Amino acid sequence: MRTENVRLIPIFLTALGFLLLAAAAGAQSPSVMVGTEGKFVVLAPNHDDDLKFYLGDGRIVKGLEALGRMQAEADVTLWLAGNQFFAMDDVIDAFQKQNPGTKIGLVTLPPGLMLTAIEKSGWIYGGKEFPGTPDVYASVNLEHLKRLKKDRLMETYAVYIHNELQIMVAKGNPKKIIGIKDLARADVRTTMPNPINEGIMQFYARKVLERHGVWQTISGGKECFSCQTTERNWFTAVHHRETPERIREDKSDAGLVWATEVSEASRWGAEIEGVKLPSEDSLRDEVAYAVGALTGSRRKANADKFLGFLATPVAQQAYAKFGFVTATAEELRLKPIP
Repeated sequence: MRTENVRLIPIFLTALGFLLLAAAAGAQSPSVMVGTEGKFVVLAPNHDDDLKFYLGDGRIVKGLEALGRMQAEADVTLWLAGNQFFAMDDVIDAFQKQNPGTKIGLVTLPPGLMLTAIEKSGWIYGGKEFPGTPDVYASVNLEHLKRLKKDRLMETYAVYIHNELQIMVAKGNPKKIIGIKDLARADVRTTMPNPINEGIMQFYARKVLERHGVWQTISGGKECFSCQTTERNWFTAVHHRETPERIREDKSDAGLVWATEVSEASRWGAEIEGVKLPSEDSLRDEVAYAVGALTGSRRKANADKFLGFLATPVAQQAYAKFGFVTATAEELRLKPIP
């Protein structure tokens, strides 16, 4: 063999190794992934309902058109934790009634995923790039906002709603699931929010599962999304839609979700119900949605106007209609991020 060919072998093997690693990563997490070379966040197809642009005349556009128009045309853009998606038409309608003609861009996705998109300054969806960041960001936990403060992207916050955990099961609860430990039973198949970008698992459900000693049984020691962790558990990409679907398709028997998602799925006729948990497992006294305006926002005045709206009885009632627990006057007051 010629000397120059021998020298090329290690280079070829290294390149092949990187290609195989990239392919494996893509196979493990097909639903949402970080774009190559650190540029933007790639969002998989079929998320049009999470991307909305509310025009000033009451019309709503979705998906690619919404992403394409909101950065240039919106009076304010909101990136809010995805589990409130079903309440947002009512919330935004109430805001627009107080502010006629206001155009609003809305993204409702897992807060950890949106945080990465803020840090990378945009999305890739449908093969197109959409640079930009929101004016207002909200998560199910203050820790995400602390990260923005560390990067000097946010200074103040408020808590504006609360929620609690429940176990979603099929109508009639055929497996007779009554508590957290039942989720690790050999005859129970679970669908769980993933620990990578779903705030419900990152900050709440995981510690409940760990306290009951069932986390390892369910996770199989894996940290992934859109993945089968064991023969009996699936980690989702967007749990509030996947869990009722997987129960309906008889792929799962149960899953931890927000109580509001049980109510919403039932409202749309899903054959599911919720198993209520004691307060130490539902975390009803702990779950708090935190919101703030980004310091670099080009529309800071409108962002502040929306934050002020969230503290009004009208906004609180719009959320309460969908099962969210309202915040106190003190929680609704803007304060420095600790």
